[in-house]
Amino acid sequence: MLSPCLQNAYKVLDGEMLSKAEAFALAQEIQGPEILDLVSLANKVRLQWGPKWSACSILNAKSGRCNQNCRFCAQAEAHATGITPYPLMEIPDVLRAAQLVYDAGIRTFGYVVSGRGYAVPTSEFQKILDTFDALHARFPDLRLCASLGILSRQTAELLAQHHTWRYNMNLQTNPARYAERITSNHRIEEKIATIRYLQEFGVSICCGGILGLGETWEDRVEMAFAIRELRVEGSPLNVLLPIPGTPLEKQPVLPPLEVAKAFALFRLINPRQMIKFAAGRETVMKDFQGLLMLSGLDSYITGGYLTTRGRSVAEDETFRMLLDESDRTGILP
Repeated sequence: MLSPCLQNAYKVLDGEMLSKAEAFALAQEIQGPEILDLVSLANKVRLQWGPKWSACSILNAKSGRCNQNCRFCAQAEAHATGITPYPLMEIPDVLRAAQLVYDAGIRTFGYVVSGRGYAVPTSEFQKILDTFDALHARFPDLRLCASLGILSRQTAELLAQHHTWRYNMNLQTNPARYAERITSNHRIEEKIATIRYLQEFGVSICCGGILGLGETWEDRVEMAFAIRELRVEGSPLNVLLPIPGTPLEKQPVLPPLEVAKAFALFRLINPRQMIKFAAGRETVMKDFQGLLMLSGLDSYITGGYLTTRGRSVAEDETFRMLLDESDRTGILP
């Protein structure tokens, strides 16, 4: 028999929303074998309310030398992680990278740079705008995503004018604990302001976070509700793979069942959002990737994850196989 808090959660299938107290109860009370019941409900909710299945690929267009020093990040200049930094890529190189993604059938392309962001339209920012113009001219049906850090209203408007379809700005953790868990070099309020500026100019938002920083279940629920309040379109969830040289290098890796529970809770709290599995899919879940397909996930990143390698677009067959299965059974997206 299902626990009362899980029975109550079935109301999400009828279009009702979970309260924060109800989500806390699920996080605290659902343990052991009942996690699979939670996963099953999340899959039903995804099939009922979730968006159509999607995939994207991202390009690390500028790497390293970031002075924000986020505790998890290999690109922070304060961390001796051994990555090779490089400046902003030239337009022809970006076009070649996008061509590989486009030829593989992926129609969402993420352009990511390291650094705090762009408060004013510098020459580097103008080069990014020129790159987006060139990408749109070559691939008019390619949806362009940007992850450039903190913006001003002015730079947000310029991105909207230069073919930016979606912008990634992750909260990363419980907003109340951002300075403690991530960095104090910038404030969570600056990230939220960036999201609001972009929404004002019609750019959709991808806003998620990281699991495995050492956060509590309460932190995860708080993050999910903070994202719900922002009314974003998508939520990428990363699972920390501790990187040597960062302050979190000794952080234990989350077990697959805990990851599945977290994804399922996130789906129940945000039933209509795209929920994307980003970093950690191959390295943490390994042979349990299929479990994530049944716990609320409806999107994934294929290719690399900035400074950590994933599977190339061409060799990423796991989810292609699952999509083929979905055509036959209707259980998957």
